[in-house]
Amino acid sequence: MGETERHFGIDPKLLEMLACPLTKGPLRWRAERSELVSRSARLAYPVRDGIPIMLPSEARRLTDDEEN
Repeated sequence: MGETERHFGIDPKLLEMLACPLTKGPLRWRAERSELVSRSARLAYPVRDGIPIMLPSEARRLTDDEEN
């Protein structure tokens, strides 16, 4: 694992290629919770051991506070 991956938890090049499976929109990395956030879908996809789990059934619904 490179220095960038250790610092961010996910490879930035991978993040550029990923999109929300429901909206096809961009994802934002949230390091403190190890998740990828789709604001348009109002979902947060978990990243476990550096692997994004891009299944809507595994995603967490964003709270009203998190959406702003």
